[in-house]
Amino acid sequence: PATPPAARDAPGVPRPPASLGSAIPSPERNPLTPAGIALGRRLFYDPIVSSSNRVACATCHRQELAFSDGVRLTKSGVSGKALLRHTPALINLAFQDRYFWDGGATDLESQAFAPIRHADEMGQNLGRLREELAAKPPYPELFAQAFADGLTLPNIVRALAQFQRTLLSGGSRYDKHVAKEPGGELSELERRGLAQFEAKCATCHRGSHFTDHGYHNNGLDSAYRDEHEQLAWGRGRITQAAADKGKFKTPTLRNVMVTAPYMHDGRFRTIEAVLAHYRRGVKDSPTLDPLLRPEAGRLGLALDDHEAAALIAFLQTLTDEAFLRDPALGPPEGR
Repeated sequence: PATPPAARDAPGVPRPPASLGSAIPSPERNPLTPAGIALGRRLFYDPIVSSSNRVACATCHRQELAFSDGVRLTKSGVSGKALLRHTPALINLAFQDRYFWDGGATDLESQAFAPIRHADEMGQNLGRLREELAAKPPYPELFAQAFADGLTLPNIVRALAQFQRTLLSGGSRYDKHVAKEPGGELSELERRGLAQFEAKCATCHRGSHFTDHGYHNNGLDSAYRDEHEQLAWGRGRITQAAADKGKFKTPTLRNVMVTAPYMHDGRFRTIEAVLAHYRRGVKDSPTLDPLLRPEAGRLGLALDDHEAAALIAFLQTLTDEAFLRDPALGPPEGR
C-alpha cells in the first residue's frame, strides 16, 4: 500500500500506543489539534449530520463494538433500507492509506462525504448541513477555534477525520505480552493459538496492525455479479482489472471478537463460522489468493478442531478493553 500521512507529535494531541508508533499520522492540510479533535468527536455523535437529525456516525459505529455495529447489513440509515455492505470497525484508521472494503476512498476526509450524502445512510445535503451547523451554537464558535477559516464544508469532514484518527487500539493483552508488561500472560492454549496464527494467518493479518492493508480474494464466492454498480467485484470495482475481481480489503483482527458478524457482507455470524469457511468452505475462482490453494486438489487452510480452538483462544487476547471503554472516545458531555 501507499505510505500513510506523516506522523506529527503536536502538543495536546493523544499519542498512539507504543505498539503502533510514536505519533499519529495526519496529512499536512489537516494536522491534528485538540480543538479539531474535540469538534470532530462532537460531530461524530451528533445526528445533525443526517437529513433526519436522527442518525449519527455513532449510530452505526458503537464504541463497545470497536466502532462497528453488530449487524450483518444495517438498516439504521435515514431510509430504513438495508445497506449492501457490512459496517466496518473503525480501528487505527490513521495508519491506513485507503478506506471502504474496496479501497475506494484515499483519505478519511473524502471518505466522510460518502456516508453523509448517501440516500440510505445519512442522506444529507451538504449545503443544508452547513446551514444547520451555522444555526446551532456552539458550532460556529467551535469551528472558529479549530480552523482559521471557520465553518466550511471541507472543515466539517476535516474535523470528523481528526477525531477518527484518534480511534487507536494497541493495549490488548497480546500487546502487554509482547511488551512483557504485567497482565500479558498467555495460557498454554493461547500460546498454541499464537503459533497457529503465525503459521497460517499472519501473512495477510500481519504486524502490529494485524493487516497487510491489501486486498485478497478469500474464496467467499466463485462468481461476481455486476448488480449494484459491481459491488461484488470488490477491489475490481475500483481498478476495473479482472485480476482484482472478488478481492476485498484485509480487515484488522484487533478486537475481532467484538466485531461480528464478519466479511464485507457480514455473512458469517461467528468466528467459528469464519474458521469453518477457511477449513472447508473456500470456493475456487481465477483470482483466489494462492495461499488458499496450498496444494493441488485442496483449498483452504489445514486446521483440525484442536488447532481451531487454540486459534480462537489467541484471537480473544486481541480485545482491547480500554479502547472499548475509553471515555475520551465516547459521547462528549451533554451529548
